Amino acid sequence: MLKNPSAIPESDFNREEFDTYVMNTYARFPIAIARGEGCRLWDTQGREYLDFVAGIATCTLGHAHPTLVETVTKQIQKLHHVSNLFYIPEQGELAKWIVEHSCADRVFFCNSGAEANEAAIKLVRKYAHTVLDFLEQPVILTAQASFHGRTLATITATGQPKYQKDFEPLVPGFEYVPYNDLEAIENAITDLDEGNRRVAAIMLEPLQGEGGVRPGEIDYFLQLRKICDENNILLVFDEVQVGVGRTGKLWGYENLGVEPDIFTSAKGLAGGIPIGAMMCKKFCDVFEPGNHASTFGGNPFACAAALTVLQTIEKENLLQNVQARGEQLRANLCTIVHKFPNLFTEVRGWGLISGMELNADIPLTSMDIVNAAIEEGLLLAPAGPKVLRFVPPLIVSEAEVDRAIEMLEKAIAKVIART
Repeated sequence: MLKNPSAIPESDFNREEFDTYVMNTYARFPIAIARGEGCRLWDTQGREYLDFVAGIATCTLGHAHPTLVETVTKQIQKLHHVSNLFYIPEQGELAKWIVEHSCADRVFFCNSGAEANEAAIKLVRKYAHTVLDFLEQPVILTAQASFHGRTLATITATGQPKYQKDFEPLVPGFEYVPYNDLEAIENAITDLDEGNRRVAAIMLEPLQGEGGVRPGEIDYFLQLRKICDENNILLVFDEVQVGVGRTGKLWGYENLGVEPDIFTSAKGLAGGIPIGAMMCKKFCDVFEPGNHASTFGGNPFACAAALTVLQTIEKENLLQNVQARGEQLRANLCTIVHKFPNLFTEVRGWGLISGMELNADIPLTSMDIVNAAIEEGLLLAPAGPKVLRFVPPLIVSEAEVDRAIEMLEKAIAKVIART
């Protein structure tokens, strides 16, 4: 554990050398992170930051959590990978925990959120062909402003053209509707199913993360579940960002009073160790040997880490902390909105995923404030050009939330002075 951040030696990190060898696929902030502890990070120059990004809602237990450190140390000394040619006890233990703590009956493990969503898409298509006997090619309805991943299928599922630009031809079989708009869903099903049935599934985020931290409306999802039941349509939830306690509930769907038929998880599942999972009810578990696979998916190392994260959430009662700190954070953000009504319009979110929206009529962007916050030692992430996203580790303390608000106000003052 890092106890004396002032003792961190300056690194010989060379940004120009990095950029020479690493593909330019990220617009990186000009800091290089060296170490972390709890909700704090230090860069290669020894400067401290309060981390309200958490690896983009991924570092569930923060950095260098002693329980997770102990688990991964023991597991790497014991066994880290064998492939799914063999039974993996750690994988079975993790799947059992998930099934016993969710609406799922079966689990498939992979390495990322995009892969988990790919698995869900494939499962929907096989179900449509083998159980529903579709005469037409199946269609999955997704939402505008959604985000489901960076593979070809998942950028097609993503209802944001900016992620699809220059990657045509896209994968067929997806149509888009506005989020939280029941009439749009009903009309889309009617139009697409005219003649022969085509709509096999509706795939949504319980709360849109990249789309601006927009929570699902309870009445909308209740009616959606009813429509799916009446029309034998699969309801799929992408919980890559909102699952594993992020919302103050273990799973995002618990905020909506409905159960999905299929749901996915990844980011926070192993607290930063790469893992993804696709969960489903027994009735739609139509995969057979050879239908889908993953070389690294569900290996002993990742599964041991994930099980530790889930058990720690339970043992340390972190869901209660998420609820309390989320309410504290949003209350303070609302105070800032009222203080600067010309700059901000709204605060929204669940648990420890919160969004603060900027006025659409001003030139100021979320990146302007994110960059100013970095200067103050606070790490935030944008959720589009007009929304600030706050996703700290689930272990964040009351004092750290207060400190983040102080830093944010200083950053806002700095931005105002520059305009």
